[in-house]
Amino acid sequence: MCRVNKQLLPLKTQALTAADTEAVARIVGGRQLQKERLEEIHEFDSSFSLAGVGRFRANIYRQRGSLAIVMRIIPSEVPALESLGLPQIVQRIVEIERGLVLVTGATGAGKSTTLAAMIRRINETRTSHILTIEDPIEFLHRSQKSSISQREVGTDTRNFVMGLRAALRQDPDVILVGEMRDPESIDIGLKAVETGHVVFSSVHTTDAAKTIGRIVGAFPPEEQRGVRLRLAENLRATISQRLVQRADGNGMVAAVEIMICTGTVREVIAERIQGSIKDLIEQGKDQYQMQSFDQHLAELFSQGLITREAALGAASSPADLTRRLAFV
Repeated sequence: MCRVNKQLLPLKTQALTAADTEAVARIVGGRQLQKERLEEIHEFDSSFSLAGVGRFRANIYRQRGSLAIVMRIIPSEVPALESLGLPQIVQRIVEIERGLVLVTGATGAGKSTTLAAMIRRINETRTSHILTIEDPIEFLHRSQKSSISQREVGTDTRNFVMGLRAALRQDPDVILVGEMRDPESIDIGLKAVETGHVVFSSVHTTDAAKTIGRIVGAFPPEEQRGVRLRLAENLRATISQRLVQRADGNGMVAAVEIMICTGTVREVIAERIQGSIKDLIEQGKDQYQMQSFDQHLAELFSQGLITREAALGAASSPADLTRRLAFV
């Protein structure tokens, strides 16, 4: 089956046998998988290139004792930031030279694409050493004004933690960490920021408030106060994404929440003030170009890009958005 605009559609081809799937797995897994016995694999991440066709991100896993494979298409060209339809403030966020920038969203929300486009912009406009640590490498970058080093977990470094530790000795200006997964990688990522770098990364959370909660909650209770203070001091912005079906049925459009870490936002993060993040985001729209999901969904609806039903389905607060749409 294949997924098109979030819908699973059956392919008009003969179903793969177990032997067929195993043969595909050996090809997709490449040299990295050849080092391991296939029968011992339970789950395995890889990227795969097929000449003349494209690149794919693949996950090989077992279900009911048999192998299964999910592959996601990676565009052969890194998209330009302007082509993604993101708010203008994102182009200013890319210019940050020290601090932590997080792109968040559910699986398939376009986090990797946004991060790749941001790295492309830096590569085109700044003379920097850009170091990426990814699992696996998705978009392939070619050095332009910047020098780019791309490291893949499992092939070029053992894990995110070791790759991040080594990064601090590799003279980077910009560090891209594919994902902040655990307390140790978060801690080293914050240390990289504290030593004068800009770190871009992703988190599997739906909005800014949940992102802060996830990062702080990854640590033991006795360490959380210190983590809040470090995060308040070093976080510069969060970009949270949800993909919504276009009104014309021709693809998806990104609904985006933007949080800029103003002095007030830093105070809220540091002091664990509940229920304030979304309000501050909405209040900061004019002065700081922040926006909540509901604000952007109302805007997309007013432009005719999405339907009312799609907007309400993606809303953080459908009741609040319903009232907002009454004035659109």
